[in-house]
Amino acid sequence: MSSKITIIGAGSVGSTIAYTLSSQDIASEIVLIDINKKKAEGEVLDIIQGTCFRDPISIIAGDYEDARDSDIVIITSGIARKPGQTRLELTQTNVNILKSITPEIVKAAPNALYLIVSNPVDIMTYVFTKISGLPENQILGSGTILDSARLRCGLSEHFQIAQSNIHAYVFGEHGDTSFIPWSGAYISGVSVDEYYDLENIEPIDKEAMLQYVQKSGGEIISKKGATFYAVSSSVCKLCSLLVSSSESISTVSTMMHGEYGIDDVCLSTLTLVGPNGVQGKVPMRMTKAEIEQLKKSAD
Repeated sequence: MSSKITIIGAGSVGSTIAYTLSSQDIASEIVLIDINKKKAEGEVLDIIQGTCFRDPISIIAGDYEDARDSDIVIITSGIARKPGQTRLELTQTNVNILKSITPEIVKAAPNALYLIVSNPVDIMTYVFTKISGLPENQILGSGTILDSARLRCGLSEHFQIAQSNIHAYVFGEHGDTSFIPWSGAYISGVSVDEYYDLENIEPIDKEAMLQYVQKSGGEIISKKGATFYAVSSSVCKLCSLLVSSSESISTVSTMMHGEYGIDDVCLSTLTLVGPNGVQGKVPMRMTKAEIEQLKKSAD
């Protein structure tokens, strides 16, 4: 696997993504771009001095023109959440930043797959889709891939079983209206509700688990000031899907076109992604109540 990945934004998330990518075999070239060029240069210097322990890789602090021929562009620019702040409260500031970035980066890398990470990620993905002029298959937001990872972490701890055996997802907004479609939550082919009976395990408090998923980001911010490790791991996983040889299914944020009765909004549901970007949605059987929760999130 050999690809060129450009990261816009050298803050905690962008630089941690660059570092995480530098220790994996997903990229052979990494370009880090930030309005604060010295910050980007410092991050690159710190990262590249640890790469003697891996196969050769090019990592530079660059400008937009250095993004030419990128396979993937990751956008992390914007102000971060402060303690007690919701993602939606970042909207106008981060949309304005995105509007200034978009024409510059799209001009330099019109054929790249674009991965939007900046919050509020669903709105940012929507805005980028509308103003970039790029085909929709080239655009996805990180969506609820992190929320789904948090859910699997919580379920793994409750059931005392490896996260790789858990297939459960968070749908909707990456924010306070996200929800867990429990009808699609399985442990290696056995529904979560049936698994209790098989293993004589205490039933899960589903509302508490949703609160754990929704509030983890805010709790981390209140304790250490920012979240960046888990989101970086999630983004790097998405990058690996985008450069792989076949499609995979992930909960990323993409434009809805009538699925579940929802139109003209970016949300996370099961989506087929791979080397050609977004290849469509995978319909999951949900209860009427769960579909209503998705519509509420869209509203």
